[in-house]
Amino acid sequence: MADLYPSLAHCAIVAAAFKVLLFPAYKSTDFEVHRNWLAITHSLPIQEWYYEKSSEWTLDYPPFFAAFEWLMSQAAVYADPAMLIVKNLGYDSWQTVYFQRSTVILTELVLVYALSRFVKSVPLPNRQAAHVASLSILLSPGLLIIDHIHFQYNGFMYGILILSIVLARKQSTLLYSGILFAVLLCMKHIYLYLALAYFVYLLRTYCLSLKSVFRPRFGNIFKLGVGVVGVFAIAFGPFAQWGQLLQLKDRLFPFSRGLCHAYWAPNIWAMYSFADRALISLAPRLGLPVNTSALNSVTRGLVGDTSFAVLPEITKEYTFILTFLFQLVPLVKVWFNPGCWDTFVGAITLCGYASFLFGWHVHEKAILLIIIPFSLIALKDRRYFSAFRPLAVAGHVSLFPLLFTASDFPLKTIYTVLWLVLFLFVFDRVAPVPERPRIFLFDRLSLLYLTISIPLIIYCSLGHQLIFGWDRLEFLPLMFMSSYCALGVVGSWVGFMVVYFTS
Repeated sequence: MADLYPSLAHCAIVAAAFKVLLFPAYKSTDFEVHRNWLAITHSLPIQEWYYEKSSEWTLDYPPFFAAFEWLMSQAAVYADPAMLIVKNLGYDSWQTVYFQRSTVILTELVLVYALSRFVKSVPLPNRQAAHVASLSILLSPGLLIIDHIHFQYNGFMYGILILSIVLARKQSTLLYSGILFAVLLCMKHIYLYLALAYFVYLLRTYCLSLKSVFRPRFGNIFKLGVGVVGVFAIAFGPFAQWGQLLQLKDRLFPFSRGLCHAYWAPNIWAMYSFADRALISLAPRLGLPVNTSALNSVTRGLVGDTSFAVLPEITKEYTFILTFLFQLVPLVKVWFNPGCWDTFVGAITLCGYASFLFGWHVHEKAILLIIIPFSLIALKDRRYFSAFRPLAVAGHVSLFPLLFTASDFPLKTIYTVLWLVLFLFVFDRVAPVPERPRIFLFDRLSLLYLTISIPLIIYCSLGHQLIFGWDRLEFLPLMFMSSYCALGVVGSWVGFMVVYFTS
């Protein structure tokens, strides 16, 4: 590890210093969400945590994350006790801001530790590539934008995910991998999107004999079952005893929200919504009926708003079926290729793709569910990197609408562009030549996509306002950006599916 420079520790220190400078930066409603959760968990008995609704930002994460907030609140009382008063809605003293932003930086040490374990776990000839991939995750513009400006704790939880993935690399630590992933599910339920990949991999690799599926390992089944059930019993057992499981279900899974989030996460439904918008003007010429009641409310991300003017409506059932089917496809390879860690990580990535592309009310922040696990294998060879490249561009650029103030524009743009130029260049140098021939068309389309993205970003960020002003066609930049980023994510998904099944 001594020859790997700059080290993870050096970069973590420099990154932390830079993030401290961002303390006064824009903070979203998520900042108030987490301040409110600190107050709820500190000031109220556990039985009231999931019933309290003084604020519209009610507690809607699983019990382990609530316990995490409670733990932080024990230190918060020394920073500013007023932040822990439930009725202090919107409270943001400088002590509160500094405390909460500091906790994001400190808990991100879990990510640093997990990445160091990842680098040490790979064979020596591939360690440099693993180190580069680790640095790209640690310095990710996605984590910078979402956690350290917008405000969340994704770095901490992705650290747990990466550590779980690393533990799945060896037969001797598979049990700990499954238990740790169960802990993660009890912290943030969005990781359910990846649960099928874990279930199939652990079942086939740990619970059944590698030589025959008809030879169960009863000892391993018992240990894994007790471990996972024990984790969920600790997390949800008290609430079951108090008869609150239905209340938790309603808080964790609010299905009343619309198909598309307000920012149009770059997925299939963003492209579907764009097509519906385009067809509104063409419908009379094509003889298509138009739902006039939906003209002013087409998928703007509001609660319950899923109306389309021309195209058929999409229901929750459709999105669930599509997500489930496209998650099952890569798991076939996991089942028939047991014990292959790269296949497992690829399956996690493709499960992330399926949930992001076809899920209901997907947030743009969920793109990290694809980018981060994919980064671990993006440098396996140039075919993998070719599929990763458009995802890296589209995924990070799609996060720009989260920071919409004028002062944030140079920060998010310059940092993201520098990250893309640096790491895509280094990835291109480090990624080895594949054993199988690359697909010429995919490579050229990937480069074409990157080329077009540059003028599009300039137009959406600056050009539109200069041409039309601030009050005319204000929806166009966001619609163009979401749809074009969706094209990149879908193209990356198709490309990686080809690579995954031909490797």
